[in-house]
Amino acid sequence: MNISKYRRVEEFILLGLTSHRNIQIVLYVAFLSFYVISLIGNIMIITLRGISPRLHTPMYFFLSNLSFLDIWYTSSIIPKMLINFLSVRKSISFNGCVTQMFIHLSLGGTECYLLLSMAYDRYVAICTPLHYTNIMHTALCIKIATSSWAGGIINSIVHTVFALQLPYCGPNVINHFFCEVPSILELACADISLNKTVIFFFAMLVVMGPFFLILITYGYIISSILKIRTSVGRRKAFSTCASHIIVVTLFYGTIIFMYMRPGSTHVANQDKMATLFYSVITPMLNPLIYTLRNKDVIGAFMDIKRKKMVSDKR
Repeated sequence: MNISKYRRVEEFILLGLTSHRNIQIVLYVAFLSFYVISLIGNIMIITLRGISPRLHTPMYFFLSNLSFLDIWYTSSIIPKMLINFLSVRKSISFNGCVTQMFIHLSLGGTECYLLLSMAYDRYVAICTPLHYTNIMHTALCIKIATSSWAGGIINSIVHTVFALQLPYCGPNVINHFFCEVPSILELACADISLNKTVIFFFAMLVVMGPFFLILITYGYIISSILKIRTSVGRRKAFSTCASHIIVVTLFYGTIIFMYMRPGSTHVANQDKMATLFYSVITPMLNPLIYTLRNKDVIGAFMDIKRKKMVSDKR
């Protein structure tokens, strides 16, 4: 199909979360706060991991990857949202929309694989602790992280290529706050049944595949924890997984709600709230979940503080 012959739309209009001006101002302040908190929290984790030897472990290597991803995840959406909250014409160019869609899909797919990688790390640490350092060596961690990023990018390329095969001749109004695949496909001037099939297939492969593997992994982890004789040992082992379990529940809960429902059950406002949660709220909460009451992170922060105090005295 010759896309240049059929595509007439040069820009899209994003309806956003609300059309009420006063509410938009409130949302602007709220989302600016979310963005700043997310940036500070995720940059702090990356910085601490880079300068603190006690955080030079596989778990924090994957966590720093997740933090780096969350920085770009929110940056691909929130800045444009903030601009639109203050703009009368809430438009985005066709190329800008495709770029936003590509980045969002890449990072979303990568996060699914990274969460699986972190589950595997906890499995090795708890189920085979004596072999942990031999198994989770630096080269393997780099390969796993690289594969996660590659998997996310491949997922995005497939969706983007299929979306660009369709003609978009109008209307050009997207009932969303950013360019997400299902919302864009609704504006296509052609049959999108193949695209829906592709979305479902890759949702099973990229979303549900890692999710089921995470569930199986935690089945083994829980079984190993229950075999620990002391209650103190069981609590200590479980505490190393608690943060990851919370993050997996928050992220996958909304992702599955968004992408694994039949098309006829999709409601625009529900989709917006689900997307808002996994693409904005969860990246902001991740640093808080992983750092609050985390002895390693708190210890790393105190080490840096002590070194600074010593250097100031000199």
